[in-house]
Amino acid sequence: MKFLDIRARMLLAALLPVTLVAVLLSSVFLAGRYADLNEAHQQRARSLARQLATASEYGLFSANTSSLQSIAAGALREPDVRSVVILNAQGQPLARAGSSGLTALPALGLQEQGWVDAATGLELLVQPVSAAQLRLDDLFEGGSPEVGMDASALGHVVMEISRVAVVSRRNEMVAIGLAVTLGGLLFGVVLALRIGRGVIHPILRVSDMIHRIGRGELSLRGQVNPDDPLRDLQRGLNQMAEHLQQGRDELEQRVTLATSELRSKKEEAETATRAKSRFLAAASHDLRQPIHALGMFVARLAQLPHDRETRHLISNLEASVRAMQDLLDALLDISRLDADAVRVQLQPVPLAPLFDQLRGALQPVAFEKGLRLRLRTSQLWVQSDPTLLHRMLLNLTSNALRYTSGGGVLVGCRRSRGGSHIWIEVWDTGVGIAPEYQQDIFREFYQIGNPERDRNKGLGLGLNIVDRTARLLEHPLQLCSIPGRGTRFRIELPLAQAGDLHSLLLAADPMPVDDVRGLRVMVIEDDRQSAQALRGLLDSWGCLVGLVEGLQGALTLVEGGFVPDLVLSDFRLRAGESGMQTLTQLRASLGRPLPACLMSGDTDPELIQACRDAGLPLLHKPVRPAKLRALMRRLARPQPEPVA
Repeated sequence: MKFLDIRARMLLAALLPVTLVAVLLSSVFLAGRYADLNEAHQQRARSLARQLATASEYGLFSANTSSLQSIAAGALREPDVRSVVILNAQGQPLARAGSSGLTALPALGLQEQGWVDAATGLELLVQPVSAAQLRLDDLFEGGSPEVGMDASALGHVVMEISRVAVVSRRNEMVAIGLAVTLGGLLFGVVLALRIGRGVIHPILRVSDMIHRIGRGELSLRGQVNPDDPLRDLQRGLNQMAEHLQQGRDELEQRVTLATSELRSKKEEAETATRAKSRFLAAASHDLRQPIHALGMFVARLAQLPHDRETRHLISNLEASVRAMQDLLDALLDISRLDADAVRVQLQPVPLAPLFDQLRGALQPVAFEKGLRLRLRTSQLWVQSDPTLLHRMLLNLTSNALRYTSGGGVLVGCRRSRGGSHIWIEVWDTGVGIAPEYQQDIFREFYQIGNPERDRNKGLGLGLNIVDRTARLLEHPLQLCSIPGRGTRFRIELPLAQAGDLHSLLLAADPMPVDDVRGLRVMVIEDDRQSAQALRGLLDSWGCLVGLVEGLQGALTLVEGGFVPDLVLSDFRLRAGESGMQTLTQLRASLGRPLPACLMSGDTDPELIQACRDAGLPLLHKPVRPAKLRALMRRLARPQPEPVA
């Protein structure tokens, strides 16, 4: 049984003993009184039956029926006597008085008998009538045998007596007992309430104070009365509230001071971060410009005929430029992920062309290291972003090749989740990763066993980019590695409905390299080195190049008869001009949608989003010649005319 509050509990504690005592005493009293009442009734009934038997002795002896009838009739004047029947020795009734409910006489004997009829509730008594025994003394002799009447019963007296008075008295005693019990309970309730009020009220007051203190009312204080049974508790509660209030006030002061200091530190950090961002943005832009020009010059230089030693030097120069470009590309990916500028475009992606791209890009690397690169092509399609998925697999596979000195690398896939998903797995037989490093390898710039920062072993950004991209795509990434035996990375992707692979390959198939020959390309670039490098590269591809530094030069060139097939423009131009605005005005001047591309050393996410909104491709400097050439072929491809 559950009680709601302390009042019910204390009331029960007070009433339960009182109730038990009252019920017990009433039960004992009523049981004793009823036993006494029943015993008195039985003694009176037996006494009356014996008196009738004694009075009927002479009448039975002399067969005087009128005397017996008078005795029977006189017995009816006694309370509760219902009927009297006087029988002779043969069981024949000689006198009868009252209304008897007997249908047959009971068995008669020499002993008095009595029982209660359960059906009628009447008590029946049978009393034998015996002859008196007289002793005759011989005056002259020592004695003689007893001379008198026969010792057998002269007859019987049968009397019916009602127990209504007994039952009525018993009911009265029960009613009185219940009244006394209820009176005692009522008195106990009143007494418990009056006594409990002096205990419950202080407890409730203390409980309410504790509840309010728990809500934060630490300034609350309770009154301490001399007659309060909980005065010590109340005094201690007041002291506790006071200490809590002092502690809270002190804590608030500390929090306020700490918050002020943190705010000051935060402002300093934000100021430093903004200054660092401005510095890095400027440094990145200024650094990308010469690297961009260097890459163009090296690409142009590699196309010229050279002797063996010069080609070897150019090859090393190209490797150094690629290393710098890889570093800047990785930093660009990290900055885009940090700025949340990566836009996910989920679509069905076929795995077969993706694996072919990986094979074409990494097979030379594996061959150069003497490794075996196996890609088990699958005809399945997955739901993912094709560009981001390609970067993830490229990073994982190139990382596996980098840290594998013998054996090979395997890229394959297997079904999971009952066939609704697949795992794309990258296995290698490399050095493996110890368990204590398997979480650290996903941190930025973290590398195992490369304290000298050898660029041939990477930059320590690949796995960080893979991990963050997998979380962005919601593709679970798992790692299993055994030191000395190898490592397995795997990415889980949902399967997609297969599409038309042939149409997809035709749409992505670039035009032949020679198709850029003869293209009229307008280059808008204010940096002289970058402009000369880009012009020289485009001239080597057979393009007709018009080089200008801004909008006015572009308009003058167009007015002079040079109508470009596409435009390659830097984003930041002289005198605060924007390449995006320049392209807009140039298109308006020509009156047609001129294919164009922006190039910039600026990695600001807002610029990326602005180019995406304007529908302009954006190449970040340093631009790889192969990537530039592929983009030019795609932009120069004739667009289908809209159907009327």
